[in-house]
Amino acid sequence: EQHLDFDLDIAKKQSNDNPVYYVQYAHARIASVLRQLKARNLHWDEASGCAHIDKLDSPHERALLTLLQRFPDVITRAADACEPHQITYYLRELATALHSYYNAITLLCEDELLRSARLSLLKAVQQVLKNGLNLLGISAPWSM
Repeated sequence: EQHLDFDLDIAKKQSNDNPVYYVQYAHARIASVLRQLKARNLHWDEASGCAHIDKLDSPHERALLTLLQRFPDVITRAADACEPHQITYYLRELATALHSYYNAITLLCEDELLRSARLSLLKAVQQVLKNGLNLLGISAPWSM
């Protein structure tokens, strides 16, 4: 059995100090990008984005792709070991990578194929965040 330190003050904070808020914010941030896409009347073809995943060659994009690939194993290990905190740590790592990517890359770029690939990557990250939060019984908000 392990000891759990739970700081109620941090859990109540709506800041990056609160890991739940931080992960939820990553989910909402992706939703915001998708809303911006519509507001700017830009095109996104999800099938084309998936087909052109080879365009995702920045270190940030590779890191996100690698993290996404780990999700099934993280869930299996967490379930087998009855250690849901493994999911929490993974989601925090994925959210950190997403926020770094968001700050480093122009997501809504002019190159339509690259934009579609990037948005498809974002959509995949959003889905994994949502699935992970759902497994933990936590909501995945579309705005914050």
